[in-house]
Amino acid sequence: MLRWAVTFLIIAMIAAVFGFGGIAATAVDIAKLLFFVFIVLFVLALIAHLITGRGAPPAP
Repeated sequence: MLRWAVTFLIIAMIAAVFGFGGIAATAVDIAKLLFFVFIVLFVLALIAHLITGRGAPPAP
């Protein structure tokens, strides 16, 4: 998901260079949204890992 956010950010920068303001603004908004969704999912996964901890190693 972070890769998609970076991709849309690059698209926004390229669109801004060529003067496509509307496309650039939309791509920036999408990049921001994806970035914040990524951060929220990362924090939730981190909390879940801290709560559950590591299990016992598998028996041979």
